[in-house]
Amino acid sequence: MIKDFTEMPVWQKAMDIAEKCFKISESLPKKEDYALASQLRRAAESISANIAEGFGRRTSKDKSRFYDISRGSAFETKSHLIYGHRVKYFAENESLEIQNLIGEVIYDLNKITSRLNNNHF
Repeated sequence: MIKDFTEMPVWQKAMDIAEKCFKISESLPKKEDYALASQLRRAAESISANIAEGFGRRTSKDKSRFYDISRGSAFETKSHLIYGHRVKYFAENESLEIQNLIGEVIYDLNKITSRLNNNHF
């Protein structure tokens, strides 16, 4: 039984995403500090933060809502990565590595919310 959100594999992957997004955005031009860099970092960090908040909620409905918000942040992060690659800020392999992790997190969150919504947790 998981006793703390930090033990959740999905939270650990989400933290990896946030860390990788921070690193990939460090090389962005200064003009992107308050645009893409900020948006990418906030969206990526929001994934793990909402997983943690969902873990702390008491009801399945509340937990599911925060895991859904986390899922939305994952898609937002993916969109920022695609944009960054399209405008030649990010190398394709860097962007795809993070996008693959995002896909895993979305899959995991879908499984968790499905169980919560079916009261199998």
